Amino acid sequence: MNLINQGFPHGAAPGKSRGDVQGQIMPGEKRAAVSTRLTPVPAGRPTFLDVARCADLRTLEADVAVIGVPFGVPYDLSISARQSLTPAAVRAQSMAYVPWYATHYDFEFGGDLFAGRSVRIVDCGDVAMVPGRWGENSRATTEAIKEILGRGTVPFVIGGDDSIPIPVLRAYGEQKPMCLVQIDAHIDWRDEREGIREGLSSPMRRASEMPWIRGMAQIGIRGFGSARRPEFDDARTYGSALIGAAEVHGAGVEAALRRIPAADRYYITLDADGLDPSIAPAVASPAFGGLTYDEVTGLLRGVAARGRVVGFDVVEIVPDIDAQYMTCRLAVRLILNLVGALAHTGQLGGLPRQ
Repeated sequence: MNLINQGFPHGAAPGKSRGDVQGQIMPGEKRAAVSTRLTPVPAGRPTFLDVARCADLRTLEADVAVIGVPFGVPYDLSISARQSLTPAAVRAQSMAYVPWYATHYDFEFGGDLFAGRSVRIVDCGDVAMVPGRWGENSRATTEAIKEILGRGTVPFVIGGDDSIPIPVLRAYGEQKPMCLVQIDAHIDWRDEREGIREGLSSPMRRASEMPWIRGMAQIGIRGFGSARRPEFDDARTYGSALIGAAEVHGAGVEAALRRIPAADRYYITLDADGLDPSIAPAVASPAFGGLTYDEVTGLLRGVAARGRVVGFDVVEIVPDIDAQYMTCRLAVRLILNLVGALAHTGQLGGLPRQ
């Protein structure tokens, strides 16, 4: 087997140690300094929207830092390896919007997408991953996001599977409290799966244990497979606002926004399967009846109007099954819509351009 072609860097297949996936040090693994360990976008490969590169987070100066996190803590390596290629795929498809996003009239925003503001977007490449060292990779992700936050920059994370929000959210431990808004078909409240407690079925359970997360809304839930009854009950007991896709279709986006807990600060995590597979086909678990583009855009703009958005991630895209690159291009457009919403609410960018 050609492991590089299977998505594993350096030609080494990742191991599956239960100790390492819990964030413990594996035999022979040293706890190295990982705070600025990045894999920059290679020369000759497109950055996101063709923006400037940053190879050292200690020098970062930006409003928005785009950063890829190829791997979280996988328990299905066959699908996680394919999803690890998503950051590069999304960057490539972002070029379809260049330079039009910055030069043309945007009908959805009634003019300039960024409200005439000079929004500085920088591509920080990917968090460097060591095959099989899932605990080390997780810590590297947390430290990278901490450094971005420490530079006064909003991280926009491109995954990877849906375990990635766990180490990303851990980076906010020294920040002020925030509300977590999830757009997803699944509630992700499993305590463990196959002995792994930090996999893609558990990010909201792990988030509920973080004291800096005060409130949670989960939007787009539908179908079977989202949870067993105990997980559903635990989410309800925690106080999560569970808002089904059918509720959004019927009552509207504004009604859904009213159910999101009030907060000064919000983090948004977007699983691509929260959208309907007719517009986001490249997901591992498509579920019919998902959210539309307009609904998700309305939710992003609505959250931005309610409070400061301090971070965003998009996960769970499988680029090798992406028909006409639709899902990757949709991810780019939604990122642009959120950045535009933050610019229009004055959260990003300096004074309007003269």
